[in-house]
Amino acid sequence: QMQPVESGGGLVQAGGSLRLSCAAAGRTFRGYSTGWFRQAPGKEREFVARITWVAGNTAYADSVKGRFTISRNSAGNTVDLQMDSLKPEDTAVYYCAADRDGVTLGVTSKDEYDYWGKGTLVTVSS
Repeated sequence: QMQPVESGGGLVQAGGSLRLSCAAAGRTFRGYSTGWFRQAPGKEREFVARITWVAGNTAYADSVKGRFTISRNSAGNTVDLQMDSLKPEDTAVYYCAADRDGVTLGVTSKDEYDYWGKGTLVTVSS
């Protein structure tokens, strides 16, 4: 059973950086695309970034493009989200999710993802 587990959240000042990690809990993400979503208080869960298993193609929300980078390690068991130039509006609980579709890139709907982690809180102070 696929079970993503997030780590790396915390408190950071605006303009700073933070790196989140998502582990596949005892297995790898082989065959799965992996996405990061976030949910701020009172708001819907929104897409942040995605990396496909096939070819490692990446996609980003416009709000984070150029500031965030999603990557996967060579073993295929960890997917990271490097977050730079953080803004207060990036404050949210960040979730990692796995999608059995390992090929398609532009999948931004949370309903298309099959397995979810419990989330990690990122707070950006002004």
